[in-house]
Amino acid sequence: GKRSLRQKAVDELKHYYNGFHLLWIDTKVAARMVWRLLHGQVLTRRERRRLLRTCADLFRLVPFLVFVIVPFMEFLLPVFLKLFPEMLPSTFETESKKEEKQKKKLNAKLELAKFLRETIAEMAKRNKADTG
Repeated sequence: GKRSLRQKAVDELKHYYNGFHLLWIDTKVAARMVWRLLHGQVLTRRERRRLLRTCADLFRLVPFLVFVIVPFMEFLLPVFLKLFPEMLPSTFETESKKEEKQKKKLNAKLELAKFLRETIAEMAKRNKADTG
């Protein structure tokens, strides 16, 4: 059904709160990883990816905070997200956006696989013609 304006505002505030909370947790974990790196330990590939993602999120947070701090500027956020889709830190993405990204990646992989299959089939035909 339809949600009231108050319910929409409450949902947005919850979304921002959860996003900042997740970013805080990621930052604490990343700080521990940096501490381990400084003391000579080696990170796994998964830890390295998480550290890079968290650092990128912290850099993305700076322009995002402008939208949160300046009154009524959050109404322009959808416009800027259309222009710059990677502007939001990863902790602020909704499930639908994550699914959409996964679908795009899968479609790109399928297109690449199709291209490679056609290329291999073409090469096989050429080799058959050359040897035959």
